[in-house]
Amino acid sequence: MLSEQSAPVLRATLPTVETALGEIAEVFYRRLFTARPELLRDLFNRGNQANGEQQKALAGALAAFAGLLLDHPEARPDALLARIAHKHTSLGITSDQYKVVHQHLFDAMAEVLGAALPPAVAAAWDEVYWLMANALIAIEARLYREAGTAEGQVWHRMVITERYQETADVISLVLRPTEGRPAAPFRPGQYVSVQAELADGARQIRQYSLSAAPGGPQWRITVKRVPDTRGEEAADTALGAAPRPEGEVSSWLHRNARVGDELTVSSPCGDLVLPEGNGPLLLASAGIGSTPMLALLGHLVATGSPRPLTVVHADRSPADHALREEQRLLVAALPDARLHLWYEEGHDRYEEGHDAAPDDRTAHVAAGHADIGALELPDGLTAYLCGPLPFLRAVRGALLRRGVPAGAIHYEVFGPDLWRGLS
Repeated sequence: MLSEQSAPVLRATLPTVETALGEIAEVFYRRLFTARPELLRDLFNRGNQANGEQQKALAGALAAFAGLLLDHPEARPDALLARIAHKHTSLGITSDQYKVVHQHLFDAMAEVLGAALPPAVAAAWDEVYWLMANALIAIEARLYREAGTAEGQVWHRMVITERYQETADVISLVLRPTEGRPAAPFRPGQYVSVQAELADGARQIRQYSLSAAPGGPQWRITVKRVPDTRGEEAADTALGAAPRPEGEVSSWLHRNARVGDELTVSSPCGDLVLPEGNGPLLLASAGIGSTPMLALLGHLVATGSPRPLTVVHADRSPADHALREEQRLLVAALPDARLHLWYEEGHDRYEEGHDAAPDDRTAHVAAGHADIGALELPDGLTAYLCGPLPFLRAVRGALLRRGVPAGAIHYEVFGPDLWRGLS
């Protein structure tokens, strides 16, 4: 809880500081990587630094946390910070690194704000930072304990036992620990971090969802190669995303990961997990966002779930829809599930390549972008979303208009959480 002396200072200065947070984040990362260049090389995502997404995420997190302290001083911050804490844990972040961040962040605030950051204002924002940092440290300590690992000790060597080409741009890799023991348990919907040792000596890390249900002796990750789209015109569609350079790690895995090779992989993390009970569910995804949904579907099948289930997926075409036959069969195996698909092109070719399945409920297939407003949705729905930001924004907005409470809509973002990007 924010102290009585800091609350009025924070309220008075939040508009000024919030306006400057984007510039503060840029200066912070410049200072941090000048002092500690190995962090950019071996920990931070160089692509997200180059396109500015990480700077936006930091600014958004600070602003959101400060707003929570002012508007809901009685609220626990765990729900707001859980996604960050899981990401930090998957990277092996330790509590002492928060001191390093503090130093360079407040040097950046002093550089950008100058006279607008007198000692009383600096003290109030220092309190905000440590309230946020200590809350994250506490959540991350709990996550490390639950994983049975010491702080930061999340990395394991795993061998690739199988590789599958799912589509032209998507591969699946099946992994098991090098020691020969079964892979650790995880909760469906979680992800792991994967290290790649690139040609320039950098060790870049990316997160990939575990795309099959837990309970088996191995893990599966499904990786879409991120192409260089900077020369293409961006379209902010239900599936579209801004132009970006080639994905360093996804491309490296596509070119280099072969059966018998070893990878360095983290313990499972992530908070996109199913609630208890038998209430109705919506699983909505676009593109490679289907991967955590497949694990959730597989878990529901394995546990014989009777829950009413609506599955929505949007993609560019049936040929681009990774693991579509597996998704169809999982939905068909559930007693009260329906599958709704939208394709930007080629929707009439969906049936090509399907295996025959007894008592199969044919999916509803349509052209264009996912239209949640056209579906019959039951009351008491809990929704899980995963896909590009425009898709998340469109589906979340449609659900809110349908009366689904914001607290019942959960989502996973592949990349930095832009916080206010869904509002």
